[in-house]
Amino acid sequence: MAYADQSPADKDRFICIYPAYLNNKKMITEGSQIPIDKAVEIPTATEIQDVCLAVGLNVHIEKNKMYSREWNCDLQYRGKVRVQLKQEDGSLCLIHFPSRKSVMLYAAEMIPKLKTRTQKTGGGDQSLQQGEGGKKGKGKKK
Repeated sequence: MAYADQSPADKDRFICIYPAYLNNKKMITEGSQIPIDKAVEIPTATEIQDVCLAVGLNVHIEKNKMYSREWNCDLQYRGKVRVQLKQEDGSLCLIHFPSRKSVMLYAAEMIPKLKTRTQKTGGGDQSLQQGEGGKKGKGKKK
């Protein structure tokens, strides 16, 4: 979908979500828009896009956009996700998502369940355990 080619009226049907909105490391003054207990640790625009696409929302990502309150210019903090909430006639695209906040809360709930997040956690624990076991074994042999 070519978002830039749409008319201003079409743009009103989309909401913007920056990763900072869902970040549990951010305070309200830094851009957080959902409660910290429901927020995610350093979400990315790609992760937000993935969970929105999986549920059937029409999504467009702008990878080089930066949130105005974001001081960190690292790639993981970049990106803006545009999500279509309403059809051309003004009706909701999906009944489960009547508002911007409902989409943000859903994304924050689903991002930790993504394979990329669960594999990182599981793989890291196993390598630590194996590394510790190897060190202990070498110590005993000496």
